[in-house]
Amino acid sequence: MTTNQKPLPSGFGARTTAREVLGDKRLDGAIAIVTGGYAGIGLETTRALQAAGATVVVPARTPDKARAALAGLERVELEHLELGEPASIDAFASRFLASGRPLHMLINNAGIMATPLRRDARGFESQFATNHLGHFQLTARLWPALRKANGARVVSLSSRGHWNSGVDFEDTHFERRPYDKWVAYGQSKTANILFALGLDARGEAHRVRAFSVHPGAIMTDLVRSMSEEEVRAAVESANKLAPMKTPEQGAATSVWCATSPQLDGMGGVYCEDVDIAQVAAANDETSRRGVKAWAVDPALADRLWARSEAWTGVRFTP
Repeated sequence: MTTNQKPLPSGFGARTTAREVLGDKRLDGAIAIVTGGYAGIGLETTRALQAAGATVVVPARTPDKARAALAGLERVELEHLELGEPASIDAFASRFLASGRPLHMLINNAGIMATPLRRDARGFESQFATNHLGHFQLTARLWPALRKANGARVVSLSSRGHWNSGVDFEDTHFERRPYDKWVAYGQSKTANILFALGLDARGEAHRVRAFSVHPGAIMTDLVRSMSEEEVRAAVESANKLAPMKTPEQGAATSVWCATSPQLDGMGGVYCEDVDIAQVAAANDETSRRGVKAWAVDPALADRLWARSEAWTGVRFTP
């Protein structure tokens, strides 16, 4: 069943926080994995889910930093994961599967932004490799646990930055075209949306639904690769479109997609401000509200899926 890409409306909005989304809802017995769940939006996502009773596994690239950030939180398990290293992804997933637990919520929250041109060991551009391919492989490896939940949700953190670029299937990894860090970031964020669309189409029969999310503009460690001047310019530009959000507000749409009964029986949609977003008008190049048509095209989602399986060497087992 295809979910319409249009607001419900949900009754929530841009200023809603993650805990307000949950209200008095309890998640006792539920298991969640939140990549990057120890900083910024991810940390607020972890806090909201564990406060409602869920057990949250937080795989981190820097465990010492994560341990300090997560101190005092109940039902939070710290793990190691480097999304840019395929062997690390496989090792983490194997450890989780060995626990025999179902996975009710997978929130693919971690990412990098506007980095200089770097390549992983396979030669892939780092933003695409980390933001999309790393989470593609992680989700594939965790597929048995998602199916075991008998009702799971996968949330992929995208961005309004997807407006910067669709996926260039002819030169995805900037082997011929000049590298532009914002085009590369936008391409990776479009890939996150297309992945959610493709995953939902394949997962619905197994009661695994997928969503993509624009959390809003929030000042977090994601800007660590940018200069102070670039950060100031980005904040000024973001504020012209919509007021900046707090991390608590930024986590709201992720938590809503992962838990809300309003989305029962739905999936494959891009969400922002705690609701399903509109498809952006074709002639709108300024508002950056909603989702670009190139990011919600099922044919492009299938094309990306096939390429991602080839790039990673990982296939989803039905």
